[in-house]
Amino acid sequence: MNQTELILEMNQIREMLRGFAMSEQAKQELDALTPFLDERICRKKMEETTQARKILDALGSPPLASMQEIVPVLELSTRGAMLTPSQLTQTAVFLASCRRMKQYCKRAEILEVPLAWNGQGIEDLPELYEELDASIHNETVTDAASTSLRQIRRQTEIISTQIRRKLEELLRGRKQIFSDGYYSQRGGRFVLPVKREYRSQLKGSVVDVSASGATCFIEPESVQRLQAQLAQLQIEEENEIRRVLYLLTSLVEEHAGEIRRNVETMVVLDVAFAKAKLSAHLKASPAVIDTQRTIQITAGRHPLLHQDSCVPLDFTLGPDTRGIVITGPNTGGKTVALKTVGLFSLMAQCGLHIPAAKAKLTMNSQVLCDIGDGQSISENLSTFSAHITRITEILHQAGPQCLVLLDELGSGTDPAEGMGLAVAILEELRRCGCLFVATTHYPEVKEYAQQAQGIVNARMAFDRESLRPLYRLEIGQSGESCAFYIAHRLGFPQHVLQRAKAISSGSQAYASPEKERPNLAQTASLDAETSPKERRNSGPRVVAQRPEHQRPGSKFQVGDSVVVYPEKSLGIVFAPADDSGRIGVQVQKRKFYVNHRRIKLKTPAAQLYPENYDFSILFDTVQQRKARHQMDKRHVPGLEIPVEDEEFPSR
Repeated sequence: MNQTELILEMNQIREMLRGFAMSEQAKQELDALTPFLDERICRKKMEETTQARKILDALGSPPLASMQEIVPVLELSTRGAMLTPSQLTQTAVFLASCRRMKQYCKRAEILEVPLAWNGQGIEDLPELYEELDASIHNETVTDAASTSLRQIRRQTEIISTQIRRKLEELLRGRKQIFSDGYYSQRGGRFVLPVKREYRSQLKGSVVDVSASGATCFIEPESVQRLQAQLAQLQIEEENEIRRVLYLLTSLVEEHAGEIRRNVETMVVLDVAFAKAKLSAHLKASPAVIDTQRTIQITAGRHPLLHQDSCVPLDFTLGPDTRGIVITGPNTGGKTVALKTVGLFSLMAQCGLHIPAAKAKLTMNSQVLCDIGDGQSISENLSTFSAHITRITEILHQAGPQCLVLLDELGSGTDPAEGMGLAVAILEELRRCGCLFVATTHYPEVKEYAQQAQGIVNARMAFDRESLRPLYRLEIGQSGESCAFYIAHRLGFPQHVLQRAKAISSGSQAYASPEKERPNLAQTASLDAETSPKERRNSGPRVVAQRPEHQRPGSKFQVGDSVVVYPEKSLGIVFAPADDSGRIGVQVQKRKFYVNHRRIKLKTPAAQLYPENYDFSILFDTVQQRKARHQMDKRHVPGLEIPVEDEEFPSR
């Protein structure tokens, strides 16, 4: 079982299927159930489940047998071994089940489903069944098995009765010599309990002595002849039983081929009806299997959640959309939505019904996912390392026929770098042409999804009044994490909350323990190249242009992740150095120009984004992108693209 199936809990679906199967052979086949990659086979298996469900709903549960040890019994019979009464009983029970299943399928033929025709291939073998049923009862060979056996057992009963009568006469006639008033058997022989002092008063053979030595168990001379006859009859009975068992074994061997075919047919029906029972249990329906890269789910319910209480999922991906980015608050159901889509895809390709009102699912060569933190102490993996390791594998395997599911994309590391990685990963998935669904909290990723072709935003609905997630997916809109709102409603200190909002928006720096740092927006720019007077009278500056490679700060490239000192704020370069060494840096959605001496490279753009990446997706507003698009087409009088030119505030 691969990692994806474990993450999506497909193993639990198989466990549920096992519980609905009757035979061990069917359970083993269901354990090995994996997604089919052939569309024709997948549709055939889905139709098989649909037909079994139709029969199940109309006629009830089928009379399938457990078939316990029936295959080993057949192997023993063909090797010349003698089958035991227990094994012959199991064979008779199986044949009886085959007869009932044949009748069940005959009634199902009125529904006009091809699966019912399997009953025509079942051989009920009435002669063999009647012989086994007459000869074996309660795992014992009956008197009806043969005339000789009946006669031997009748004679055995007569002699046993004669022996008991003689022993009872002796007990009644000489009570004083016996320690007890009843006879018993020792070593298969009838004996009387005689007191030791009266040993010589009863003729016969001492068979045993009590532990104390006070009692001798004597076989009377008067019953010894009858006892010998009884022993001889017992030998004859055992021989006759063996003869009957060998005869019955040979009958089973003669029909071994038909019985094996019955086993194969019963396993096919057992597997089909196990899938149908799961469908009925989940209140599921068949999904439409299509090679078009489209996923459409209406009122889907995760099969491992309580079906009556979980909120149905409506989901659409494709044909024009290749990816969906889901946002929203924690515990809002993003991960459940992700797992539902993935598990439905696996189940449908296994020929299983989907717990949804309606579903159309595409064939996937692979379903790849990164869900959960994957942290491992034994393997020395942090949450971020585990995510990156798994995503690296996914990027190597992803192709046009794959479905990729990524949870909390870019989490577990520095937010600025995590955001860059998230966007770069989504762009790579878009480039390779796979279908993908990702969840995130990064606003920059939402903006990317809003502007990138073939990707749409989605959000999990959230009730702001009750602070309860609604677990309802709304495609086409981006959601909010609602952290500040939830903190406010839960009584978080107001002054701490205000400071958090200011820091988050970039309008306030962090404070040191000794002295509160002034608001960044209220401080003057630290441009080492410009005097305060020049800054007050600053206007358009005209300076001699230097070659780009000679400009101060030319080592920084657009897209680089950098640290701005002394505040140690994280940002991304949106404009290369000008002739005076000023570099455009975006920090918390605001754009500033900072002297190159205040910037330190953290991660190069080449490690964060694919080659020829369109950075306007990150740095331009929707209005700027629209204006630029219009300019590329034609001249529009009066149309301008506003450019921010703000100095980054210092302490």
